[in-house]
Amino acid sequence: MSEQSTQNKNSKMVIKLLVIVVGMFGFGFALVPLYDVLCDALGINGKTSNTAALYESVEIDESRLVTVDFITRTNTGMPWEFRAETRQVKVHPGQLNQVDFYVRNTAVTDIVGQAVPSVSPGPAALYMNKTECFCFEQQKLHAGEEMLMPMKFYVDPQLPENITYFTVQYTLYNVTATADVVAMN
Repeated sequence: MSEQSTQNKNSKMVIKLLVIVVGMFGFGFALVPLYDVLCDALGINGKTSNTAALYESVEIDESRLVTVDFITRTNTGMPWEFRAETRQVKVHPGQLNQVDFYVRNTAVTDIVGQAVPSVSPGPAALYMNKTECFCFEQQKLHAGEEMLMPMKFYVDPQLPENITYFTVQYTLYNVTATADVVAMN
């Protein structure tokens, strides 16, 4: 085999490997939207809307009770104490409810946090309507500061009869490094 032939084969191999690396990189970026599309199609994403729902006079279905559990957690390294003041509520679909969440910054510095909600089972997320929620905005707490944050919601009366229980989980993230200027003031 000549040196020229070996060099051509090596060049072709390098090009193939570069194409594979670029393809893998592109696939990595495509995973998040593909995941969202797949979860939406299967109804398993559990994401709630980050916009306030309007509560108009909705007819309350007093013949049904739905149990809603609240779970809170902080992302790794987030030095806040975070909990739901009420761990579980039983609500009538259509009834406006409020649950308060306690938060305290245990750090020696000011921190901006952002709560991200999820609902399980995923299809219940379509019927969980928040009219007011601390998760809509970033929350700034000074060192040692604590506060109660309200979340007002109602369960849509259109909730399927077979869903009698669901869980709402809030995960609190430290977003100080990327916080909005408004939240920092």
